[in-house]
Amino acid sequence: MNKTELIDAMAADAGITKAAAKKALESFLGNVEKSLKKGGRVSLVGFGSWSVSKRAAREGRNPQTGKTIKIAAKNVVKFKAGSELSEAVN
Repeated sequence: MNKTELIDAMAADAGITKAAAKKALESFLGNVEKSLKKGGRVSLVGFGSWSVSKRAAREGRNPQTGKTIKIAAKNVVKFKAGSELSEAVN
């Protein structure tokens, strides 16, 4: 399912226009992004939670040449599925 299909499904389920569903989805995504940028955590009980984790700098290898390269440290977003979502998928 892509973003357009999700917007269509949200509009149909909630009985709202596609424009309203798009605005709601973009608001949700924007607020999740803002919270994660601040280093916060976003939790939706039963669905899952997003958090930011720091990945340390490390050395890797270029698979074409075999040369050692330095990979910079960075922040990565992690998602952990909630129990209800995990049960629904399995």
